[in-house]
Amino acid sequence: MSGRARLTLAAFGATLAASTALVPLVKPATWIFTAALLLGLQSAVGTVTRRVPLARPLTIAAQALVTLLVLTLVFAREQAVLLVLPGPDVFAAFGTLFEAGVNDVGTYAIPAPNTPGIRLLLVTGVAAIGLLVDTLAVTFRSAAPAGLPLLALYSVAAGLSGGGAGWLYFLLAAAGYLLLLLAEGRDRLSQWGRVFGGAQRSGRPGSAPAEGGPAFAPARTGRRIGAVAMGIALVVPFALPGLSGGILGGGDKGEGSGGKGGTISAVNPLVSLQNDLRQPEDREVLRYRTNATDTRNLYLRLVALDQFDGTSWKSSVRPIEEVPEELPWPVGLSQDVRTTQITTNLVASTAYEQKWLPMPYPAAKVSIGGSWRYEPAGRMLVGDSGQNTAGARYTVTSLDVQPSPEQLSAAPDAPDALRREYTRVPASLPADVRETALEVTRGARNDYERAVKLQDWFAEDGGFRYDVEVKSGTGVQAISRFLKDKEGFCVHFSFSMAAMARSLGIPARVAVGFMPGTQQSDGAVSVGIRDAHAWPELYFEGAGWTRFEPTPSRGTVPDYAREQSTGGAAVPSAQPSTNASAQPSAVPSSSESCPPQLKRLGECGPDLAAGGTGPDDGGLPPYQIALICAGILLLLCLPLLPLLWRTRVRARRLGPAGDPVTRVLAVWQEINDLAWDHGVAPDESRTPRRTAARLVREAGLPQDAADAVHRVARAVEEALYAPRPRPATGLTEYAAVVRRGFHTVSSRRTRLRALLAPRSAARVIRATRERTSALGEAWSARTGALREAIPRRRPSREAS
Repeated sequence: MSGRARLTLAAFGATLAASTALVPLVKPATWIFTAALLLGLQSAVGTVTRRVPLARPLTIAAQALVTLLVLTLVFAREQAVLLVLPGPDVFAAFGTLFEAGVNDVGTYAIPAPNTPGIRLLLVTGVAAIGLLVDTLAVTFRSAAPAGLPLLALYSVAAGLSGGGAGWLYFLLAAAGYLLLLLAEGRDRLSQWGRVFGGAQRSGRPGSAPAEGGPAFAPARTGRRIGAVAMGIALVVPFALPGLSGGILGGGDKGEGSGGKGGTISAVNPLVSLQNDLRQPEDREVLRYRTNATDTRNLYLRLVALDQFDGTSWKSSVRPIEEVPEELPWPVGLSQDVRTTQITTNLVASTAYEQKWLPMPYPAAKVSIGGSWRYEPAGRMLVGDSGQNTAGARYTVTSLDVQPSPEQLSAAPDAPDALRREYTRVPASLPADVRETALEVTRGARNDYERAVKLQDWFAEDGGFRYDVEVKSGTGVQAISRFLKDKEGFCVHFSFSMAAMARSLGIPARVAVGFMPGTQQSDGAVSVGIRDAHAWPELYFEGAGWTRFEPTPSRGTVPDYAREQSTGGAAVPSAQPSTNASAQPSAVPSSSESCPPQLKRLGECGPDLAAGGTGPDDGGLPPYQIALICAGILLLLCLPLLPLLWRTRVRARRLGPAGDPVTRVLAVWQEINDLAWDHGVAPDESRTPRRTAARLVREAGLPQDAADAVHRVARAVEEALYAPRPRPATGLTEYAAVVRRGFHTVSSRRTRLRALLAPRSAARVIRATRERTSALGEAWSARTGALREAIPRRRPSREAS
């Protein structure tokens, strides 16, 4: 194989290895097969154009053209001419798909569904990186800079997956890059000619060079440098402060790294909320028992988003601390407000992994094992050092705060510091947001009445429609679009009401969590993934942070807000009262099922009817399953190909078929390949007798194996040189004796190498190269004959 061909294969492998880091981001990951096919076509076109040869820019242009044609065939063939030729309609279709892909990336949580837009982004990105790597490493023969696009590809995957793409994917990407560097080094070294470093020998006096033995010193040095470099990349980050976790770690999640102190980073869980609501089947995430007499207001809160920067609602970066034995009294809650203490025992599903702990608000005491930290401003518990909710069992003592409308109406102004922080709105907030808020709350005498009017306008009076399929968004433009189109889901309702409340001077934030769930026959309450919800919390001095429910057909309106509404601001959940014992269910079970006909009619209750049909149909089509299985089998069989080939060749050589001469030569070839597999390289310049003596001497074969080798060698000489050779007998038994002899004198490592990676497999490469060369010569001869057969047109003579 030529050096440039080796570089091409290495560049293809390095790009494909780095792109596997993107596999966990999308499910199912069938896009990787399309990307691999496209990378293979890029490499093939580059190989052909470089052999012509074409100028470097033309080579790159040819690869880019093939990439465009394949992308057209896969993603826009209906708009193309003859399925592959792109036109204006094709580029318009690409633009639409790219826009949809960007929106899908911002909408779905990881792993995202394999939508056409996301698939186009992934395949196009991998193809672009592959073209750049091939251009740098092969076309311009500079493999070192090719590591930058490979690093960019891995870094994107690591960043999207939360700080780390997994140790296996890092090792694959690193190994691909190191192989690319080694291929380039070998190619550069070969340009200097033969390496004068002394061939490796078997260690015995007079032994011949072992062609299949250990690598030359330059190759060994390159491998050692690569291994040391990768080791440093893995180990050094663990030793440096601020880089704990290393490349293979999950990255700094922002929860702090010590036992005391730390911060919680700004995050946006709204990205995954719409994906949860779109799930076609409601799977259980939590199950709890409580001593509350009414669970309709028992919302399970995860996180509070208190920062609105004009593009999204986020949780501020705040200090976190050890979880206290008793949580502090809620900020702003007066002792005059009626409160009831309730106890709730919760069990999280093992499949539900979340860094925030779902709890009734406001929690007064939490009993839970594991590594958890407390954020006082939002009264949230967040996992530390990779801790999450999977399988968690915990007990929460919380307060059921029941302020009266009169208390809320008479609430004094909030403290100046709190008001400044929680009424801040971005300068980019459109003027129509505040104007609409003033119009809706006209006639209200205080902040409480303004809050209730806003809630009633969204939930009942404003003509809004709940639709989970509406395009998501959390910025100021999304608010204006929502107020104009009047359709959206809980995210739109909650952050729009919170922004409008802030524009009126009412402290507000957005809470994300779960609605109370569905009562079960055993007295427990089941919370499904489609119970995920977002709601606004407004601050009233004396009552503290107070929940409102502006989303129609979702959740329940609190009693203190219902008093000021005309007909109820929302449709309450059909939740019966419960007085069950505070003992959690041993094992979470699935929510009660509902027939598909009732789901489509919206008759399964608000927690099920609210969600739309998601992009995932709940199962893979049969052809995708077949492709995945075929791909897995292919990957498993690839390392076994040399073993399978060697077994087949041995069976054919030692079989009974064939004339006597051919059979003797086949057995002799098998013995020579057997010796080669065990480290004794072939030397075809010697006679059979001298070759037999060399094999016995260098391998140190025992007496019975040595006798068998000599007998076969004499049979070969007779078959080649005797006028009338006699049929040889016992050849298969001799070959078996020789094989046992090599196994006896070889180490375990040598035997394993001979079995799984036989050196004699190089004959396949040699035969392929000879056949390719023969085909090329035959093609050249045929084209030459055709050119000679075509009569040449003589130029006409001009009349003198």
